[in-house]
Amino acid sequence: MNIVALDCFTVNPGDLSWEEIKQFGNLTIYQRSTPKEVICRAKDADIILTNKVSINREVIASLPNLKYIGEMATGYNNIDIEACKERGITVCNIPAYSTDSVAQMVFAHLLNIAMMPDYYSSETRLGKWSSKKDFCYWDTPLMELSNKTLGIVGLGNIGKKVAEIAHAFGMDVNAFTSKPSSLLPDNIRKTTLEGLFATSDVVTLHCPLNDSTYKMINAETIAMMHQGTILINTGRGGLIDEDAVANALESQHLRAYCADVMTQEPPEANNRLIKAPHAYITPHIAWATLEARSRLMKIAVENIRKYLEGKPQNIINK
Repeated sequence: MNIVALDCFTVNPGDLSWEEIKQFGNLTIYQRSTPKEVICRAKDADIILTNKVSINREVIASLPNLKYIGEMATGYNNIDIEACKERGITVCNIPAYSTDSVAQMVFAHLLNIAMMPDYYSSETRLGKWSSKKDFCYWDTPLMELSNKTLGIVGLGNIGKKVAEIAHAFGMDVNAFTSKPSSLLPDNIRKTTLEGLFATSDVVTLHCPLNDSTYKMINAETIAMMHQGTILINTGRGGLIDEDAVANALESQHLRAYCADVMTQEPPEANNRLIKAPHAYITPHIAWATLEARSRLMKIAVENIRKYLEGKPQNIINK
């Protein structure tokens, strides 16, 4: 059994072990693979492991031995699922491994806006506090989260965890979700998307990226939000129109934009949104805690084990 891992560096830069996967066959590990390298590197593979490398129809047609693709992430838009179905190739992903870590990042961003600890610790290092006459010093608005309204777009595992944490802070929670109201906890109010935008102090995005959600945050929907709304995106960069968000920050309609994702990753150095005022953008690291990546690896191992036993789990293309 030949197993080829095409882009391993982000999942495992060296702090995790590949030994459990090696038990299933001959494992070849590549830290990164360009599109031109994929077919050559995977030509004899029975199993491919990929995180972000594209496995399109052309690649699939060029790999006669391929039987299984392990998506080393939850999202799988980098794989041509229809072509895999036609070939009978099993595709499995890694669901729910990063729920706690991503929810944690949402509140890391939100608390940074509410109390600005990074800014004030920098100010203190520069001697600003030491130069003041009072026992305390602040020159920006500070915000208490209690009794503010959090609007969650998408109520999957991460959205539900974010709601749980929000309630611990005393926030009211609205959600735009396909789930019926009868299945929601009593402390989450189901609302329309328009109603969520209009009533939320903080809007956080946790929905998948597809045709219906592409650029769902645009000039029109931002106009529905009241001035001073905080927008958080740890979902996908394509959920927002970057220019529209940059405009809203420059006009101060949005108080802040906090994101862990961009439309293009890595973004161009001169990306307008990165340079916009009150844009706080982290480099797609919400999922990357050691604990989350350890869970990812364990699930990847178990996915392969179950597949080889004839009982595949976490199948995308049933």
